[in-house]
This record gives sequence, structure tokens and C-alpha cells, in this order.
Amino acid sequence: MPGGVCKPDQWFMMDQIADEHGNGTFKITTRQTFQFHGVIKRHLKSAIQDINRALLDTLAACGDVNRNVIVSAIPSLSKLHAQVYEFAKRVSERLLPRTTAYHEIWLDKKLVAGDALKDVEPLYGEFYLPRKFKVAVAVPPTNDVDIFANDVGFIAIVDEKGELAGFNVTAGGGMGVTHGNKKTYPRLGDVLGFCTVEQGCEVAEKIMLVQRDNGNREDRKNARLKYTIDRMGLDVFKGEVEKLLGYQLQPARPFAFDRNIDDFGWHTDASGKHHFTCFIENGRIQDEPDRDFKAGLREIAKVHKGTFRLTANQHLVVTDVATEDLPQIKDLLAQYKLDNLSQSALRLSSSACVAFPTCGLAMAESERYLPILIDKVEKICEENGLRNDSIVMRMTGCPNGCARPYVAETVTEPEILAILKPMIKRYALERHEGEHFGDFVIRAGYIAATTSGKAWYDKMGGEIANARLKYTIDRMGLDVFKGEVEKLLGYQLQPARPFTFDRNIDDFGWHTDASGKHHFTCFIENGLSFDPRFPAPHTLLPITGMPTSL
Repeated sequence: MPGGVCKPDQWFMMDQIADEHGNGTFKITTRQTFQFHGVIKRHLKSAIQDINRALLDTLAACGDVNRNVIVSAIPSLSKLHAQVYEFAKRVSERLLPRTTAYHEIWLDKKLVAGDALKDVEPLYGEFYLPRKFKVAVAVPPTNDVDIFANDVGFIAIVDEKGELAGFNVTAGGGMGVTHGNKKTYPRLGDVLGFCTVEQGCEVAEKIMLVQRDNGNREDRKNARLKYTIDRMGLDVFKGEVEKLLGYQLQPARPFAFDRNIDDFGWHTDASGKHHFTCFIENGRIQDEPDRDFKAGLREIAKVHKGTFRLTANQHLVVTDVATEDLPQIKDLLAQYKLDNLSQSALRLSSSACVAFPTCGLAMAESERYLPILIDKVEKICEENGLRNDSIVMRMTGCPNGCARPYVAETVTEPEILAILKPMIKRYALERHEGEHFGDFVIRAGYIAATTSGKAWYDKMGGEIANARLKYTIDRMGLDVFKGEVEKLLGYQLQPARPFTFDRNIDDFGWHTDASGKHHFTCFIENGLSFDPRFPAPHTLLPITGMPTSL
């Protein structure tokens, strides 16, 4: 589903599949696709067959292949969207696996529509890619797809007539990280150069082929294109791509992004068609008290004559509404409260992956907890007059980064609310005109700027996190540090005297000291007491100083 564009009848089918085969809800993902939950094994094949009957598919939804090509939603620039959308479809088709296995397993060797089966993989070969591969298309000044977080990016360049002239090409972005493994890191893509629209598909293919032939096939955690580029060097990698192309990419052309969030509300394009961007919190399509979004969108799908666009920030655009159909669509949006955009800018800018309880990779909560956390951070923002100022907050349940948290401005846990409160207050008082929160916290020294993926671990947590005494001693040198201490003391410390340790555990049980007092050290597993007499867990200390009579 390139660009997240689907027809009303396809939306209606997805709604029905969620009810018949899943848990009654479905989710808009950050790859502009649908995600179903609660599909039990005996429903899996029939669910996939129903998706294909809607002329959508699950081919290349996972695995070491090119994934769904995502595209900026840009509701106000519908003509340009149509051009980049058509380009994205061509790229998707060019990089699609040709294997017959998908149809053999799920569709009983039958294609619902299209060409006859072809049992050949001209691009992927016998062993496919070393790792997954992601492509995005962005239209400045909106970077709602986070173009630099993708393996390959195409930044649309418009000519003086407002027509699509071509693309600046980026390569080497990726979010995934493995805890404790410093060979892994998030990385932003590099700009390689400019290509025409006609050259774009070939450029995407050749970049993928260089990754196919040079990616790390021994260590999957170090197999993405970003690591290949860092290992080969950008110039060498670019040279290999251009060698396969048979020509050099042109120099990159000027461009500028000013946001990576969605443009909510109504927009009218140059052709007179109307588009409405709905806020769908974390992409979850469901009915809940006071928010029957699933039912509302189903009713809209029954009468809508345009299309739906899923955004890479997990929201939904009802597109191509004719003027004569506006009253009906507006009434339905209002009836089901889908037109409610009174949320804070913080909430409108938030995003979360599904995490618990449905993702097998999850280590923590994400989608279910983020709204609760935003409730808390919203209060801090409102106290400082920032209700309508966007701060991009994203949360994921594991370091793979499906919600693209490493290019957000805050990735938070409840423990750091105390840190956020003074930080947000300073931002409200000291920010420069037009300065985003993420830029401010770097300028203010809360975090260190990351200039490349490999430098991600340097000064982890910012300059402030490197302010502990241990870093001061390492920076000054032990002798210089000791000298400064003795200068303040006015005398020198004596030489250290001999000592030895033989354990770092507690001495349990009873002990009697020289004064005749008795002391008992209890074992409290992990320091927690769950005795119902206490209102909360307590850390227990040794009971000391008891007289003999006790």
C-alpha cells in the first residue's frame, strides 16, 4: 500500500477483517499500513486471503526485502502528492519480491489480479538482502516521513513552475539499536546527490543492489545499510552505486524542512478538492466511550467518494472531498467527534508503537502508557504557556525504534518528569524565535549533539550527564585533581595506610558488640516489603541497638 493510500471500499474491508479475524480493532502504523491484532492461527490464512480480495496484500510486510514505501501526506498540495505517490508506486513495484511462495502458501497459488506467477528473483537472488530495507519520499517543507531515518530517501525538488523536477537522494538512515551492543546505533541518512524523476526507480534499485552485495551477512544486528555505508565509507559506497548506474548523480539541490508532524484539520488544494486530517491517537482505530472512531470511519467509508491517506505519524487524511459532499462528510466527522482537534500540540505531535501486549519484541509499555504520560507532561507545558507549541514525543517498547523515537524531541519515562519540568520551563523562557524544543535542549547543554550514528554513544545523556565527579577526575587527571583539593585544604593528605577487603555482602543474623548491645540483620529479598500493614514497599535497614532484655 505505497503512500498509505486506500479506497473507501478497502477501508471497509479492513474494518470487517478486524471484526471477523482479529480483536475488533486495527492500527495505522508508522509505515502507512494497517496492523491487525488478536488474529489466531486458524484465522491467519483466511485473513490474508480477505486482505488480497480487497486488492491489498501482506507481501513484503516483513523479511529481508524492501518494505512499504512511505510518502508525505501533504493535504494542501494534492497535485504534487499525486506525482510523488505515482513515483512511490513505481519504486514499490520495482523492488517487490517476485517469489511465488507467498501465493502458494496463502492464496493457493492464485493471484487475485495481475500478471501470471513468475518463479524468479531478479533483484534479490537466492539469499535476499542482509536485512530489511526501507524507502521514503518527502515533500519539503514537511518531513512527516522522517526521510533521514530510512535506508533510502527521495526529497522532492520542485521547479519554478511548481512541477516535480526530481529528487535529492539520501541513503543510510535507520533507527534500530540493540541494548548493550555499541556496534549498533541509530543513524541519519546522508545526501548522495540529485536524480530526475525518470532515474529515481533505477537509483533505488542500484542502492539496494550495493547493499545486497556488500551488507554484513554474518551479524544480523550489524547488517542494515547504515552499517554498510559506515564500513565502506560514503564516497566509496556512492561510487559503487554510480558504477552500477553508469552515470554520476547530479549535485544535491537546495531544500529545507520545518516540521515532521502532520497538518491537522481542513485544507483545500488548488483544484478545489478538500482534505481533512484526523487525529488518531497512536493510530488505534477502535470504539471507546466518547470516541467511536471505528464506527465513524466505517460510516464515512460508506459514502466517501475520494480516498483515505494513512500518515507516517499514525493519523488519517480523508482526501479528495468535493465541495458538494462537504456537508455530509463534516456532519459524520462531527457526529463521531473525529473533527475534535482541541488536543494540546504535545498530544497531536505524539506517536507510539504497539509494544505490550501484542509485540513479541516489546520490553516495556508504549501505546497503552504514552497517553497517560502525556497527561502529566501536558500539565507542565500548560503551566509554562506551551499548550499550542509542538514538542515531538515518541515512545517505543524496545530499542528497534518503530515509532522513530531517535528523531523525536523527547523519549520519556515517568522517572524523568522531574527533569522535564525545569527543562520545559527554561524552553518557554529562553528559546529563540522559531527554535524547536530538540534544538533548544542541545543549545542549553541538556544533551550533546549527535553528529553521526557512530558518535551516538559519545556523551550519552548530554553534557549534564558527564558532570559527575568521576568524569571531572578523568578529565583533569588524578594528580591535578588531588593537588586542587590539597590547595583548598592548606595541607597535604598523608600517605594511604594498608587495608584489605574480603567481602561486599551483609553479615546476617545476630551479632553482639563490645558494649553488650545486640543487632540482627534480616534478609529482605531485593529490599522490598509487601506487608499489607505498610502503605507502600519499604527498604528495610538492620535493626540495631537493642538491649539484652528485648
